[in-house]
Amino acid sequence: MAQMAQRTPVARTGAVENSIPKIIFASAAGTMIEWYDFYLFALVGSVIASKFYSTGTALGDLIAWLATFAVGFIVRPFGAIVFGRIGDLIGRKYTFLVTMTLMGLCTFAIGLLPTRDTIGDLGGIILISLRILQGLALGGEYGGAATYIAEHSPQGKRGLYTSWIQTTATLGLFTALMVVLVTRNGLGNQAFADYGWRIPFLLSIVLIGLSLYIRLSLQESPLFARLKEAKGLSKNPITESFGNRYNLGFVLLALFGATMGQGVVWYTGQFYALFYLSSIFKVSLQDTYTIIGVALVLGTPFFLVFGALSDRIGRKWIMLAGMLLAVLTYIPIYSAMAAAVGPATTSGNTTVAASPNVPLLIALVFIQVIYVTMVYGPIAAFLVELFPTKIRYTSMSLPYHIGNGVFGGLVPVLGLILIQAATDPKSDSWITPFVQPFGTYAGLAYPMLVAAICFIIGVLRLPETKDQDIMAGQSTAGTNPALAASGGK
Repeated sequence: MAQMAQRTPVARTGAVENSIPKIIFASAAGTMIEWYDFYLFALVGSVIASKFYSTGTALGDLIAWLATFAVGFIVRPFGAIVFGRIGDLIGRKYTFLVTMTLMGLCTFAIGLLPTRDTIGDLGGIILISLRILQGLALGGEYGGAATYIAEHSPQGKRGLYTSWIQTTATLGLFTALMVVLVTRNGLGNQAFADYGWRIPFLLSIVLIGLSLYIRLSLQESPLFARLKEAKGLSKNPITESFGNRYNLGFVLLALFGATMGQGVVWYTGQFYALFYLSSIFKVSLQDTYTIIGVALVLGTPFFLVFGALSDRIGRKWIMLAGMLLAVLTYIPIYSAMAAAVGPATTSGNTTVAASPNVPLLIALVFIQVIYVTMVYGPIAAFLVELFPTKIRYTSMSLPYHIGNGVFGGLVPVLGLILIQAATDPKSDSWITPFVQPFGTYAGLAYPMLVAAICFIIGVLRLPETKDQDIMAGQSTAGTNPALAASGGK
């Protein structure tokens, strides 16, 4: 925050002032809590999957749980369309207050939900329904918060200021990790599995209440307020975003040249690392949470580093470099992780790594988190600058949430399916011959392929946006004039 404290620009809406530190804190705090809610679902999966699903095997139950986890990601684009439209018609502030309330209530409800033993398969059905509502809420939250900060940011600082919102997904995951770890250690493994898993979900209602209180004091984005006053709001943001061939071209370019690669790198570097450590390499959950948590703490400041660097040298090549590094080094990194885990011991039905090299594993996950910060730190500023004010919320939200929610969100579940196809001698899947040579690393094939395709498209077609001044010339534009003048290059 020190960089912002020197000279903090002030945006006026009516007679009330919004300072940049207050805007960033309120937006980031709320978004972090939404990510906390969203990611709790994955962190307790291996503990309680069998409480809601019964497939006959522990791995099958986990895949069913991860499929439910993935449902929340798949519906995020629909939330982006619904709430993006509301944000462009009514306002940024109102929309992210609604999405936060919806997310908080769903998370709290999961903490109260009876399990399969009590209400049978209905428990899993209700769980999926709540997960769908969570995905819709998150689909509307990110675009609103990122747009809100960007529309208060001065030219030349947008990458830095919006990178604060980029830290929230990682901080939300870290907070969820710590809450689960403290709860598990405080209650013990058996009590946590019996009822303690509900506590992190129930705690969410307190965090949501505090964040809503903070956000209610904010005023509307000055660019949106100015556009509304000039009667320049879009009458149909969805049609203008996706029915206009020019704008649709930028939506597709944002997806296939930036966000789909960013999405798979994000989820591989954090969630996939977590699942590989706990489910494939058999590292104990406590050690896994410690490894991931420390790597996240060490890596989080680099979101700001690369956000600020993108203000100086541009967004495009930082993001693409992160994707390329991921493609080239994932196999060596995960091979080194396997060596650092060492042999496992079996006691009864439980297999656990005997003496993992925790410091080395932290370093290997930290490298992956650095790739995450490279692709994710600049992307909010990039997306905001790509689209005009009157359709910005709608236009940027959809490619972001398809890239992250669909391409990225499917990384864990598709990865485990690929690993099962590659390592199960009884597997007769059509994909087995293709992935069998990869063995336990077969799950990396999907994110590497997606990141490679995105890198190629990005190199060839992705525009540089850092010099785009969103404060001028776009208040009623239907296209991006600066990019149009350059041919979109």
